[in-house]
Amino acid sequence: MVPAIKAGEIESKIKMNNNPRPGKCGQSESAIASLHPRTTQQGLNATGRWLALGALSLAQLMDVLDNTIVNIALPSAQHDLGFSNDYRQWIVTGYALAFGSLLLLGGRLSDLFGRRRMFLIGVIGFLVASVIGGAADGFMMLLLARVGQGAFAAMLAPAALSLVSVIFADNAEDRGRAFGVFGAVSGVGGALGLLLGGILTETLSWRWCLYVNLIFGAIALIGALMFVPRDDRQQRAPLDVPGAITATLGLVGIVYGLGSAASNGWSNFWTIGPVIAGLGLMIAFVVIERRVDNPMLPLHVVLDRTRGTAYLTLWITGMGMFAIFLFLTYYLQEILKFGPVMTGAAFLPMIGAVVISSIISGAVLFPRTGPRPLVPIGCVLAAVGMAMFTVIGATSSYAAHVLPALLVTGLGFGMIFSPVQNAATSGLRSHDAGVASAMVNTVQQIGGAIGIVVFNSLASAAVAAYLANHAAKASQPTTIIDATLAGDHLVFWTASGVFIAGGVLAALLFRSGAIPVLRSPEFAWGGSRAE
Repeated sequence: MVPAIKAGEIESKIKMNNNPRPGKCGQSESAIASLHPRTTQQGLNATGRWLALGALSLAQLMDVLDNTIVNIALPSAQHDLGFSNDYRQWIVTGYALAFGSLLLLGGRLSDLFGRRRMFLIGVIGFLVASVIGGAADGFMMLLLARVGQGAFAAMLAPAALSLVSVIFADNAEDRGRAFGVFGAVSGVGGALGLLLGGILTETLSWRWCLYVNLIFGAIALIGALMFVPRDDRQQRAPLDVPGAITATLGLVGIVYGLGSAASNGWSNFWTIGPVIAGLGLMIAFVVIERRVDNPMLPLHVVLDRTRGTAYLTLWITGMGMFAIFLFLTYYLQEILKFGPVMTGAAFLPMIGAVVISSIISGAVLFPRTGPRPLVPIGCVLAAVGMAMFTVIGATSSYAAHVLPALLVTGLGFGMIFSPVQNAATSGLRSHDAGVASAMVNTVQQIGGAIGIVVFNSLASAAVAAYLANHAAKASQPTTIIDATLAGDHLVFWTASGVFIAGGVLAALLFRSGAIPVLRSPEFAWGGSRAE
């Protein structure tokens, strides 16, 4: 087992890097480090760094909102292309399967072949897949486009996060501000997708829910070409092929099995079989990573206490987060009879709360306090917000019952995701930043998949139990609405408990105090400016 890097060892390495000494086989430490391509911030002025952040954040927004914007477009796409309900879920599952299974590989490729390079490839590929999906004339063409979007998103997402991490590696306050912005984008993307999807579907066509990526992607691409520093051309370390194969296939099994559980149930072979096989492959992956010289996921990345706690927190809160976007959307549309645009607009106050909370917690508080006080407080706020949703009913008012809960939940989300993303990518050697960033997205993806399955199962069981207890009136509309609300309330109570669990773990496992900024060539960036 590769040990975590301790603070004292880091300080020792920083001091030694100021006085190069011979390394193994007479090589200097800088020569050994050069086995991994680096991108540098040298020559990138303050304005350039923030413009680079804008381009990276825009690409992240495109990636995140695509998860919800297509969900709004699906009914119209299904009617237009003429495929059944049984096939409809695969438009969502196809994206999730490609994205979730290829994230670790995409993150490691960015470490080996250059973060800027993989980011540009990811954006271009995502745009091409979006155009193909928008022009789809049948189910299979749309499905392949969604799989392509997921595959290229698995390249751009970890590359974008790792670029933010290393561009802002040398100043705690700037790093906090950057992660405040990036965390806000990650938090609001899903809600913004609901609003934009409703507007585009009602005013133009469902196809524009895919074509709209051309606007975001083109601006992000131009910004990255102009302001994101070039990757150094240096000798590359070899790719850990056995690790890449086992990790990718293992994640395929887990994501596919969890996706199947929503429609087939937990006892079905196509749920249990892939999940067990996937877990077995992930165990084999860990064994491989302990033995190879250039592991795809160096175990010290996840065994470090701060980063490990950040990943665990993201996994747990990722489960709870999906409750609000999925079940509150159902409530607004099915119970309060909101249209797609009104449903999206209903989330706007939460977007504002997330932005404010992310920037304050990331830019002002995190550099001084670290994640320990912020993340538990954020989890408590999110838990309170979820609990507030348990009082909504068939005659509830949006302003009196839904809006306050949205605001509290949004404040909580902002205090969770910005600090946790920062902590998850702190204290890393530059050649591990990509795969560490991929872990952020991977644990959220797996957590979200588990959350969807568990919450759907709980809601279905609650609805069935309510109807069984009111069998004489089971066919009446009011009884069906009450049964649906019983399922929603159980989901929100469970999500509240999930956030409480995440907050307790964060309070117990995160260390107190600010996370030190590492100003060393081995840990931060150095290199050539974008031209």
